[in-house]
Amino acid sequence: MKKTVALSMLTISALSATEIELAPIDIQSTTITEVAQKAQTSADVATALSSSVPSIDMSRRSGIANDVFIRGQKRDNIAVEVDGTKVYGACPNRMDPPVSHVLANQIETIEVTEGPYDVTTYGNMSGGVKITTKAPSKEAKGSINLGFGSWNYKKFAATASGGNDIVRLLVTASMESSDQYHDGNGDTLAQQVDKYIANGHPAAAGNAYQAKYHDMQAYKKKSIKAKAFVTTAKNQELRLSATANRSDDVMYPNTPMDALSDDSNIYSVAYNIKNISDTYKNVNLQYYYSDVDHPMSTEYRNSANDANTLNDTTNHMWTTMQGIKLKNDFEVNTYKLLVGLDGSRRTWKGKYINNNNGAVKGNSIDHALTKNSALFAKLEKAYGAFSMKAGVRYDHSKVEDDNPGHQSNNYNSLGANIFTSYALNSENKLFLGMGTASRVPDGRELYFQKKGLKGTPNLKQTTNREIDAGYETDNDYFKLKLKVFYSDLKDYIYINSSKTANIFENIDAKIYGGEISGSYYVSDDLTLDMGASYKRGKKDHALSGQTNTNLADIAPLRANAALNYEYANHSLATLEVQASKRWSDIDSDNGEQELAGWAVINAKIKHAVNKKFDFTLGVNNMFNITYARSNTYTDLTLVTTGGEKMLLNEPGRYVYTNLDFKF
Repeated sequence: MKKTVALSMLTISALSATEIELAPIDIQSTTITEVAQKAQTSADVATALSSSVPSIDMSRRSGIANDVFIRGQKRDNIAVEVDGTKVYGACPNRMDPPVSHVLANQIETIEVTEGPYDVTTYGNMSGGVKITTKAPSKEAKGSINLGFGSWNYKKFAATASGGNDIVRLLVTASMESSDQYHDGNGDTLAQQVDKYIANGHPAAAGNAYQAKYHDMQAYKKKSIKAKAFVTTAKNQELRLSATANRSDDVMYPNTPMDALSDDSNIYSVAYNIKNISDTYKNVNLQYYYSDVDHPMSTEYRNSANDANTLNDTTNHMWTTMQGIKLKNDFEVNTYKLLVGLDGSRRTWKGKYINNNNGAVKGNSIDHALTKNSALFAKLEKAYGAFSMKAGVRYDHSKVEDDNPGHQSNNYNSLGANIFTSYALNSENKLFLGMGTASRVPDGRELYFQKKGLKGTPNLKQTTNREIDAGYETDNDYFKLKLKVFYSDLKDYIYINSSKTANIFENIDAKIYGGEISGSYYVSDDLTLDMGASYKRGKKDHALSGQTNTNLADIAPLRANAALNYEYANHSLATLEVQASKRWSDIDSDNGEQELAGWAVINAKIKHAVNKKFDFTLGVNNMFNITYARSNTYTDLTLVTTGGEKMLLNEPGRYVYTNLDFKF
């Protein structure tokens, strides 16, 4: 008999690590459910996503605040929204990627779109992540989560919610910290730097941690979020949200600097009216604002003690993002229509500061400003077994900065997509999608300065033209989804390491591949889940001064499988394998290096003591394997000597426990 346990489908590798559940999947996107309830090893959203969706890989930056790739695409090539708020990080070196500004324990669902199929979001060129945090409830309830793990990992999170027919409130808060994790060799983060220096890279000695900081904590992170939903009239609601995140002393060992702090604030005000008429179903108007304050410094490294005070530096970065979006939903006969307006304003600036005397040594970004305005529409229609979704979006953007010597740029783009599916019968479905979308260069790519102008002010916008096709089946014995894609990238923005100025170039490239995911219901109590992803990226031509045509950031074939045994009601035991092929298709001209293949085994037991208390005990990387999953493309500024960049190994054996109380 078919089992409807929330093991759903895909790579439920998270069932052993973060145990994220997947809702029934829309063929156009993947929705991960009950994220907060299942975030058990850390609050890092990148860890949860990369363990749950085959198309997503994680870029390891530290013990926390890691980045995500969707089919090898990252940065501005993918969009991240939190409750409709567009979020950006301030660090040009991705120490604070967008997904790091919300914690897993605050999240209810995450929707992942693969490809240019979301016209409602600015910057959704090759995919997007839409995060929905917990909503306040009318019923008074709460929860407390305590987490403990290897390397002195500690987490405390609490949520309280309640209200009445007029007002519903929610407050959630968390604190999290950890010492430095050890890789499979037993090396801490600081010791990984020492080993890199000792293994033939003495010129990197300035990047080693000073003795007094050698055993410092890896990070400390605090967050508080509040929401209020107010019923102002029949079918009308005012939605208010505010989030404050504070991170301190975050180590980034294979980067020349660490984060002294990383503070962000996210605000949203939305007004929603539903059931206006039989045709006019809903209108939603939202204003949002987010800001990030991020100083990164050499303060903890030996270079800070160098007689050359230029080495004792802080790059203090700031960014803000504010926007307004209007969405209108209609139903006309059997058609569903969404039309909307979108406008946003992003600022980004940075200064190099001498740590000894506080003097400003120059700007890293001269207050770049990106303004966007857009119109979009989406139409849905079903014709029996055939269904169709189509969308269109027009964008006008302007990017400029305060330096009068740098040109400003105007960009216009028209994106469109169509996604169709055909039900062969009640259990089998075919689908096909085609779409195109663009994104403009950001302030770093245009105007970043470090010993000269590294940015390239005359960059063109990048356009993705993509086709997706696949097959899905869902029956009493198993669930399976197969998907292939081909992405044609025009004017893709890429770094040329052979250049010392204006290092960003527009190139043409291709990315193609496929994903498979599914669940086999062995019995009512036993389920086998699996997933795999393969992709390949190629430049149409090698960059000037280079010969390599491999595209960077394209991880090799990766797969995982999890055997899940529900031995009692709401109690689950899981054994899982995660594996990766050797990473040999690399862009060696631009900093990447071959990485060995790897396989790790994770195990976990989650026991429901009663309806109010769950206890979890787990171990990741059971056999303490030493491996690296993130490569070293020059897009990140990493510790480098002799042309060889420092790799960062993944954590070794990690034992953890969680206590979840509900009331």
